[in-house]
Amino acid sequence: MWTFTSDPEEYAAVAEPFLLGDPVGNTVPLTVLANLRAGMPVKDPRFGWWTAGGRVRGAAFRTPPYPVGLAVMPVEAVASLVEALGRDLSTVVGPVELTDEVVRLLGPPARTVSERLYRLGTLRVPDVPGRGRLAAPADFPLLVSWYQAFGDEVGLGEGDAAERVAQRLTRRELFVWEDGGAPVSLAALSQAAGGVCRVGPVYTPPSCRRRGYGAAITAHVSQAGLAGRCEQLVLFTDLANPTSNAIYQAIGYEPVSDYAHITYA
Repeated sequence: MWTFTSDPEEYAAVAEPFLLGDPVGNTVPLTVLANLRAGMPVKDPRFGWWTAGGRVRGAAFRTPPYPVGLAVMPVEAVASLVEALGRDLSTVVGPVELTDEVVRLLGPPARTVSERLYRLGTLRVPDVPGRGRLAAPADFPLLVSWYQAFGDEVGLGEGDAAERVAQRLTRRELFVWEDGGAPVSLAALSQAAGGVCRVGPVYTPPSCRRRGYGAAITAHVSQAGLAGRCEQLVLFTDLANPTSNAIYQAIGYEPVSDYAHITYA
């Protein structure tokens, strides 16, 4: 049975203990909760948890303009979720076995982005010219343009780029790699949620690619996370991009499970 609320704290009180049972698999819903507690603005949110046998065994959330997010849950919970939401799931992200069930119920989506969740094993720091550093307010215009370019490139924007960059700068979540004194790559590192930090987005402008900067900034933020922010690090990749998947594995990230981001017209 699904129960819904618009109150994130009511949702957290019931669902967070369940989510913390698998903080890697539930990195997205846990990070969303952490962001809401940090003051992330949201309009008309909806949070739900699925109970069976008297226990919470699944969770889902909608924080417009972002997709409906699916936590780890049994596949049999999906059908009743779809009905509870009035079959209004224009965009959904979650473990692939759950998004496959959404597709079975609603039909083929207009677009599917296949993703893979990785967890850091043993970090291998690449030898790349330059240095990593925490982003500063002076980087704001450049970071906004890079955030926008990243969203345009992958087709999965994160809402208003300037707003997101401002929030993440304030929370000390953005880092840049610079070479010759100039920023050449960007990576974000979330706050810890259940002891897990998530890396992303990672973006290198086309003119600076194929020089190892993406691997270097990812390794740098991974070191920063382990140095005092979290116990484990994860990231998502687009499976259609073999280059990024190879880069992350080369520095020590190991596959965990597959996810999908599906969009209906």
